[in-house]
Amino acid sequence: MPAIRKNRNLVAFLSTFPPRECGIATFTEDLSSAFRELFSPSVDARIVAMNLDEVSQPNYPRSVISRINQNNISDYSRVARELNSRPDIKLINIQHEFGIFGGRWGENLLAFMENIEMPIITTFHSVLPNPEIKLKQVVNRIAARSAFTVVMTKRSRDILIADYTIDKKKIRIIPHGIHPLIFSNSEKSKKILGLSDKTILSTFGLLNREKGIEYVIEALPDVIKKFPNILFLIIGATHPIVLKKEGERYRNFLEKKVYGLGLAGHVKFYNRYLELQELLGFLKATDIYVSPSLNPNQAVSGTMSYALGTGRPLVSTSFAQAKEDITPNVGVLVEFKKPEEYAKAILMLLENPQLRARMSQNAYFMTRNMTWPNVALAYMRVFSEAMPLFNDQERNLPRIKFSHLAKLTDQFGIIQFAKLTEPDPASGYTADDNARALIASCLAYEKYKTPSLLRLAEKYLSFLKYVSRDDGYFDNYVNIDRTKNIEANRNENMQDASARTLWALAFAATSKSLPLQTRELAQKTFLASIRKNISFTHARSSAFFIKALSLWLSGMTGKTDRAKIEKMLIRHTEALVASYKNNSDAEWQWFEHELTYANAILPDALLSAYLIRRKQNFEWLEIGKSTLEFLISKTFENMMYVPVGQKEWYKRGKAKTLYDQQPEEPSAMVQALKTMYTATKDNRYRKLMCRTFYWFLGDNTRNQIMYDATTGGCYDGLGRRQINLNEGAESTLSYLIARLIL
Repeated sequence: MPAIRKNRNLVAFLSTFPPRECGIATFTEDLSSAFRELFSPSVDARIVAMNLDEVSQPNYPRSVISRINQNNISDYSRVARELNSRPDIKLINIQHEFGIFGGRWGENLLAFMENIEMPIITTFHSVLPNPEIKLKQVVNRIAARSAFTVVMTKRSRDILIADYTIDKKKIRIIPHGIHPLIFSNSEKSKKILGLSDKTILSTFGLLNREKGIEYVIEALPDVIKKFPNILFLIIGATHPIVLKKEGERYRNFLEKKVYGLGLAGHVKFYNRYLELQELLGFLKATDIYVSPSLNPNQAVSGTMSYALGTGRPLVSTSFAQAKEDITPNVGVLVEFKKPEEYAKAILMLLENPQLRARMSQNAYFMTRNMTWPNVALAYMRVFSEAMPLFNDQERNLPRIKFSHLAKLTDQFGIIQFAKLTEPDPASGYTADDNARALIASCLAYEKYKTPSLLRLAEKYLSFLKYVSRDDGYFDNYVNIDRTKNIEANRNENMQDASARTLWALAFAATSKSLPLQTRELAQKTFLASIRKNISFTHARSSAFFIKALSLWLSGMTGKTDRAKIEKMLIRHTEALVASYKNNSDAEWQWFEHELTYANAILPDALLSAYLIRRKQNFEWLEIGKSTLEFLISKTFENMMYVPVGQKEWYKRGKAKTLYDQQPEEPSAMVQALKTMYTATKDNRYRKLMCRTFYWFLGDNTRNQIMYDATTGGCYDGLGRRQINLNEGAESTLSYLIARLIL
């Protein structure tokens, strides 16, 4: 048994667990791994594994701290007492399926639940309607002993309420998890598997008679008449319990049917329990996924969830979860045991490749809330309801990845937009984004010192030099052919882009880690603008400029142009102070009559200027603090950061607009809170800085993670109904800057 670590809080998952071959085991492994990745070491996961019998003793990993023989009633109470003796275990999550606990309807579990002394959360993987008396009694006793019950569909919740009379206040819905994947069509994965010339149908899972695969096989002859390159993949070993009872009788039956119908060249069996990456490879190579379950009451299908999450159109029987999730925009429902309906549905999809492509994207988009990190986060929210001490645990910060930043960057600079994860060259380049990219790459190079990051920083710096103008300002828009977009640059005010560019140049110029030649180019470009006596009138432009000037004065020791830069700093800071005094009152402590975009940059600028002139300008600290506190009061709700939405912003005297929330907002807030912490050393601001960053990690009004760990990118926006899944430059750089500063 692993040693107990001081100050560590543990959640114990009671479930089957790999290497036992079982869908619940795989689910618990994925959930506990995602949970550990998000919250360990402050909150970690351990496993109590359910064994089939005394003989079957799998070689479990170290995370398994105890085992229960499902048919030995004394094991349940013994293990409960063991867990009670451990002060580090704070909560139990039971992953419930009737077949993994002994006794009638798994009633042996009650011996464990009645002896455990800590809160229990029970996840029901099966919810059966119209229960017989004994079943209802067992489920009611489980629910009564649980602080909350978790189900995976609305239908399951409704059954618990209507058929079992369980209090709806104790029920939470969390979907089945899926693995985060980059969206792609099937062609690349087919090529890897040597199946490029085939149209792939597939189904997977532990084989048993309830799978209904024979009815799909019987449908194939009609499909093959029109599409002779069809290959149907039947993936998965026979269920261990089925194998023990009847051997390979069902598989042999299916194989006999395949040969009897002359389908040997069109059906392929993979009779083994596939590792995750191999399984996902087959799913990504699939053109249509078939879910032929014969159980109309099947509450959830992990295999179907995986297929949807891969972005595959489905043909499925109308079992419980399918009726909820398989809408006409992602697939087709068919009746049970009707080969002719399978044939009709499959042919309809094969004859309409555009419809199939739309279904693929729709399936992918609708399942982003179901990725394992999102599911683990949802479980933690339920755990925190039962065990409030979990509310204050700090989150793990994701490993910093620069792969998407590099992908968005070509030989000239960073491309503005993306379509999902692919750069959109037609959108061209902007100084705004290349300035952000220069800041991010400077921060990153200072931390990691890798040559690839230096090369990126030098590209962005060269781009900013290219867009510099003779009057000291900078053009913002550049076409993909590297010509300046004259019309866009003429029609849009360049103040923000110019001021942000100067801030980025100051970052590079004052970097202690960049090579001298690189710093000198940044210094030269910065001073060329300063010597043109540029100035800014817009509040945010002034704030970006103040940040640039403050950075320069703090990082450059020489006297060249220092007096001039100090005067510029004072003039622009006092203009920001005047804007505050002209627009604020006791109820509205702000610089303008509305909160718009990048709001935190305004108090951040005053605080940055104060840090340069601490003795001369104490008023800058007071106003910076009061305006930051005002912004905190408008953007934090129960310690969750809720930024101003970009749709209509937040006008004085009106309601705050919640959507669309942009990553630039939490990024700017993290930076401002970091500056405030530097100025005051008040740990409250450090805590708020972390809470703000958690917006990227799912602590937001949609409870969805905005950071894409598979790419290192960030989604473009959080809307009322959905996330904008494009991963453009602004969002990705906003995340990276906040993460690097944190």
